[in-house]
Amino acid sequence: MKRRKIFAGNWKMFKTYSEAVELVNGLNAGLKKTEGREYVVFPPSPYLREISSLCASSPFETGAQNMYFENQGAFTGEISPVMVKDCGASLILIGHSERRHVFHETDEEVNKKVKAAITHGIQPMLCVGELLEEREKGETVSVLNRQIRGAYAGVEKSDAAKISIAYEPVWAIGTGKVATPEMAEEAHMSIRAIMKELYGDDIAAAVPILYGGSVKPDNIAGLVKMENIDGVLVGGASLEVKSFLDIINV
Repeated sequence: MKRRKIFAGNWKMFKTYSEAVELVNGLNAGLKKTEGREYVVFPPSPYLREISSLCASSPFETGAQNMYFENQGAFTGEISPVMVKDCGASLILIGHSERRHVFHETDEEVNKKVKAAITHGIQPMLCVGELLEEREKGETVSVLNRQIRGAYAGVEKSDAAKISIAYEPVWAIGTGKVATPEMAEEAHMSIRAIMKELYGDDIAAAVPILYGGSVKPDNIAGLVKMENIDGVLVGGASLEVKSFLDIINV
């Protein structure tokens, strides 16, 4: 089964409004669209509606970087899936390592967000990955197993097909370190094996698994050649027009 190929940029807490507009205009102008690829940007939430409007007639989709799992309520500082949808976003990042390790999100909270996104017709992009000490202890597969099983708890097979997964080894995010293509491929194969146990061959074969973690123009070619790497989730290199285009136009 041919899998979706997704090339995404997570802008995190960077860019003013004018800088965000300049960035997306540059990306729209310079993209060399490749058949079968999907392109996504995850801007900061204050600019989500405006960036979604700018991308409406382009190949780029937009996503939110985070949301709460309730539709509304007294949750100061949060945004809801209803708001994400209303801003024109079609995807949502869930369980990013910074949400897990800086803001202490639990597997249970990640699961609630996955289910809320599916309920509201927003495609979840589930982020998973191990810390450096977990890799050094040989615990990578057990961490991935826990995070994936936790995120998918109670998710029906028909809904599991709507979720993409981004493998982001925490030790490689923003550090300049990057898993070799072979290391990334090994982790992606483990993720696919877990999905096979949970949902069978068809879902395991179809789920797009992206790599994230210090992705740059000089390492993208080796990563996308791997059989089980179905695109990338780019952090710092997605903040500049040239570097991001060099990655997504590869």
